[in-house]
Amino acid sequence: MLIRNATIYTAVQREPVQGDILIRNGKIAAVGPNLDATGEEVFDATGLNAYPGFVEAHCHIGLDGYGIGYEGADYNEYNDSVVPQLRAIDGIEPLDPTLGMAARAGVTTVCTGPGSANVLGGTFVAIKTVGRCVDDMIVKDNVAMKCAFGENPKRCYASKCDSSRMTTAAILREALMKARLYLQKKEAAGDDVFRQPAFDMKLEALIPVLRGQIPLKAHAHRADDILTALRIAKEFDVDITLDHVTEGHLIVNHLVQAGKPVLVGPSFGSKSKQELREKSFATAGILDDAGLEVCIITDAPVIPLYYLPLCAGLAVKAGMKEESAWRAITINPAHVVGIDGRVGSIEAGKDADIAIFEGNPLRDIQCRTKAVFVNGEEVLSQIKTRV
Repeated sequence: MLIRNATIYTAVQREPVQGDILIRNGKIAAVGPNLDATGEEVFDATGLNAYPGFVEAHCHIGLDGYGIGYEGADYNEYNDSVVPQLRAIDGIEPLDPTLGMAARAGVTTVCTGPGSANVLGGTFVAIKTVGRCVDDMIVKDNVAMKCAFGENPKRCYASKCDSSRMTTAAILREALMKARLYLQKKEAAGDDVFRQPAFDMKLEALIPVLRGQIPLKAHAHRADDILTALRIAKEFDVDITLDHVTEGHLIVNHLVQAGKPVLVGPSFGSKSKQELREKSFATAGILDDAGLEVCIITDAPVIPLYYLPLCAGLAVKAGMKEESAWRAITINPAHVVGIDGRVGSIEAGKDADIAIFEGNPLRDIQCRTKAVFVNGEEVLSQIKTRV
């Protein structure tokens, strides 16, 4: 098919371009003016804006479903605070209505996984928001290992094993120390099965973290929690992303020195706990101006995922550069999650995930979604077509 005469925001060029998008076999085949439409189904996008499908870098969609209540949610394990062996794919409900709602709003790829009750909660997965079987929706599995600092582990495990920030840090250190020793024994044993340590599923799950294959995905709001996360990552020489970063604007120099990606949000809604007292839509722009790689997140269902572009727009209103806000919900999260070779921008060779709007969703709250394509397939289309 061919999307004709759109104003195209590629997410990798500073200014939008006027032209066409050719889609073949679910991929973007070409982007440019006056592309040959012979034999193609043509979508006339004159007067409309085309964006890459939006990418959410941190949410729990599919694990905390639509209208199911606390008792139906699958995004936290409350029997054990250290569960790195859990995998998001085993809890996602592909038919949950929130996925379709997100897709129709132009959010086509999400990084979703366990919540923040556990010190170690398990692995996240990057999926498309369209499909009936999670295995068919996967863009990349095991993209990060969730860990959490601050009030959530303390609150959820106060009567069992964790009632202070010191304990949370100690539990994480202990798990990483055990995994490091386990890995050393495995490597020393080589192929000799009789010298191998007894199999431990939790420690096996942490090996990709220790080898630098996936980062820790650190839930941290308060400045001291953010710095504790960085301290532990440095101690064990592991990679890390900083998720939420509510007080990040208070420790900009430290974050710049660390140079790790910052996933800012959810910034909308009430300051429901003491960790959120400094919550501000200005944080994303401040960290972007400092040169950090910034993603804007909803933490859905905390903020409904279809409001991701609204959150980016509110960050612009609070001072973030509009170009940076676009990147914070497209190419930046794709890069942080490790899937920018497939999604996050409108470029030849990438998945044909495209959202077309009448208006600019960052500037205009009445902006209307006119069409959404995921892997070149129509999810929503209100555009007149011809053959």
